[in-house]
Amino acid sequence: MPSAVAEQQARRRAIAQLLEHNTIVRQAELVQLLRAAGVHATQSSVSRDLKDMGAAKLNSGYSLPELHRDDNEQQLKAVAEFVRDIRTAGPNLLVVLTAIGAAQRVALTLDRLDWPEIVATLSGDDTIFIATTGAAPQRRLRSRLNEKLRKATS
Repeated sequence: MPSAVAEQQARRRAIAQLLEHNTIVRQAELVQLLRAAGVHATQSSVSRDLKDMGAAKLNSGYSLPELHRDDNEQQLKAVAEFVRDIRTAGPNLLVVLTAIGAAQRVALTLDRLDWPEIVATLSGDDTIFIATTGAAPQRRLRSRLNEKLRKATS
């Protein structure tokens, strides 16, 4: 059974996709579309999600702020120099070692990327734990981070 955080993230990804491809004027419509897609949703959870996602209700329907995919590259570039190593720790945990004092900054950047593989991060002074939903997402995330960080520093 997925955790509440994983369920929320999946719902928010589904909301973003629905708003991108449909004109939705009422939250009730969004709840119906989510349920039809097999995503657990209530009016109150959708309302919270829309607020947290920065959605605006326009005359033409709900709209999300523009996501700038290129920003991911820029955000990672800003913290790449602090990352020292990325290791696996079990089937759904990555450990990112950073320069002393940089873990919180790197973890915040990772949180803001909103990548589906990342369930949550926990940072200390020079270490970050990244929880994933399983072994396959963990491998994907490790590969993705290594690729993007290497690209950012070259």
